[in-house]
Amino acid sequence: MASQSTGNPYENDAHAEIAALREKVELLMQNRVAPAVSALADQAEAAAHAASDTVRHQVNRLSDTVREQPLTAIGVAALAGFVVAALMRR
Repeated sequence: MASQSTGNPYENDAHAEIAALREKVELLMQNRVAPAVSALADQAEAAAHAASDTVRHQVNRLSDTVREQPLTAIGVAALAGFVVAALMRR
């Protein structure tokens, strides 16, 4: 049984049009989106490494300060504990 045309030029080629659109979308994904996402992932990884290095550096500095001035470190820790306890009571 032959299909009847209703005057819609895309009626007979709907599947071909969908396939062509899928190919275009896949090509855009491969050429534009995937590289952009990869670049963003690389930037995020670099930022995470930089943050990790900064934290590690600050921890080392704090450790050095505690070793050089242990009484000051104990005093600061006691004061911080006092402040936290006072805030917890409220």
